[in-house]
Amino acid sequence: MKNANDLVLVNNEIKLRLQIERQASSNLVHVDWIAFTVQMRHAPVPTVETLFPTFDETIWQDGGPLDSRSVHEREEGRRMALYHRVKLVNMLRELEDEDYTAHTQAFQMAEDVAAILGPDFIANSELCRGLNFYKHRYNIERCGRTVGWVGFLSVAKGARSEAQAKTIHVNLEGMACTFAKAGWREDLADYIDEHRGLITRCDLALDFFQGVAGGWARFKPEYDAGLMDHMGRRPKAKAWDEWDGLGEGRSIYLGSRQAGKLTNIYEKGKQLFGAKDATDWTRIELRYGNQKRILPSDLLRNPDGCFAGASTWHATMLGEAGAMAAPLPIKTEPRLPEQTILAECVRNARWAMSTAGKSLALALKHLDFETLLGFVDNCAEMPNRLSKFSKEEVEKAYAQAFKQVSASGSGRTGSKADQAITEEIQ
Repeated sequence: MKNANDLVLVNNEIKLRLQIERQASSNLVHVDWIAFTVQMRHAPVPTVETLFPTFDETIWQDGGPLDSRSVHEREEGRRMALYHRVKLVNMLRELEDEDYTAHTQAFQMAEDVAAILGPDFIANSELCRGLNFYKHRYNIERCGRTVGWVGFLSVAKGARSEAQAKTIHVNLEGMACTFAKAGWREDLADYIDEHRGLITRCDLALDFFQGVAGGWARFKPEYDAGLMDHMGRRPKAKAWDEWDGLGEGRSIYLGSRQAGKLTNIYEKGKQLFGAKDATDWTRIELRYGNQKRILPSDLLRNPDGCFAGASTWHATMLGEAGAMAAPLPIKTEPRLPEQTILAECVRNARWAMSTAGKSLALALKHLDFETLLGFVDNCAEMPNRLSKFSKEEVEKAYAQAFKQVSASGSGRTGSKADQAITEEIQ
């Protein structure tokens, strides 16, 4: 465990990196977290080195007169390289055929992302227990510390888990984003677009290293006056340790994670350096999630614009920090949940089998094909309850709905199976 002095050094380095990034970048807003998911069919194809790993012989070879390593150190490097190679090969050999591709694609993606972050980052070949309902993960590390991970395969069963098992998920924490090389955001955005990735979370941080004008006491009056409202609505607010109190590490939350848009105003200096920090370093952190939005890769390319697009208040705070950016709003998508479509299809299929089933069977049995086809053409319009969905959505859900209703007892209501289907849909 690190002592207090070590933590202070690390936290000082974090602050220095953030300040250097601000000077070198055209954006004041820092990307502090990024997570995305890629369908396996779009994931990178493993390289020969990933499929048939070898160790890097330069680790143990004599590097010439400038090589300060002893013979023992070079031998130790050779031994460790060989150990990791054998470990990875043995692990891959023991995998089931259907898991082999997932493992190799996930590790390839971990190596790709580590390379995008910079030379200080590596993909650890040790297979670890997964997170967020993924069965396995490979860690991305910097200086021996895990700063991100790549998850794959699902730990559970069911339709949702089967869909998750066909994806590979990348999660990069704040330390990865802070210590990545210059230009990593643009490179990662291109990588996500190339593999048709779906961003699931992105945190945008605006730092006031010397504190905000007016201090902490300004936020409560601004909220009460409606200055933090957006689209005529006042966001939910939760203050930790009072709006204007003198506590340690105060925080204010605006919005909600469930809505996929949460702003956290907090004392970053006290978080890193403790209650005695006198810098008044304040951070406004905007977290976007994909619960109700399709998150664009422009979050990585243009974090200033995406931050300003969150609300007029966010744009104002960005201006106070010294940047002007054209707002780039990320609006909610009016997407109808698949379960709602399935529920309506189940309702329709149940009615067809229970109420009209005998008549339909009689028509199918005795009418000729041309008459049946004409009947279908005349009734081509969607029933009222299904008319709000597209034909593609109904086509996708109806076959599944028909099978579920059939399994519940030929459309008879009240059966245990039918109740189970209703509960599943709800």
